[in-house]
Amino acid sequence: MEIKEIQREVRSVYMGGSVGQAVSGTIWLVSSILATGVSQRYGILVLVLGGMFIFPLTQLVLKLMGHKNTLSKGNPYTALAMQVAFIVPLLIPVIAGAALYNINWFYPAFMMVIGVHYMPFMTLYGMRLYGVLAAVLIVAGLMIGMYLSTSFVLAGWVTAGVLFVFAALLGQAVKKENL
Repeated sequence: MEIKEIQREVRSVYMGGSVGQAVSGTIWLVSSILATGVSQRYGILVLVLGGMFIFPLTQLVLKLMGHKNTLSKGNPYTALAMQVAFIVPLLIPVIAGAALYNINWFYPAFMMVIGVHYMPFMTLYGMRLYGVLAAVLIVAGLMIGMYLSTSFVLAGWVTAGVLFVFAALLGQAVKKENL
């Protein structure tokens, strides 16, 4: 398989990542709602624990949609997808350290970590749009953390919105490709 074929299969199976973005956006939205209306602790727990279920929930949604939800056995990017998935959990101690220093840095730090997590998606999916998504999350997380760190949940709301917007953009990009 050539790289373009490999990436095309990844885009086709995962619908350009649009379903995963929508699942992730939903988790960020629920976390932000709870952090705003119930408690910071519940918001944090939903984001950290819910984040562990993004891939299985994405698989479930794809299956419920009647869509193929696994790559072919010969696709070498299966390993890359798994490696990329472990970036966020391995960086949770960094997020925790930031939040222990300033609780209002929890969401901005998490936002930046998932932004970095999306950078390899450019190679995985063969879509430059993931570079834009990564840059938006990293820069917005940095700016919110530096200049608006009096708000605990602002970066959570912004991230949820960004993820939903990119879910739509990625879905449109794949639809144009007729996958």
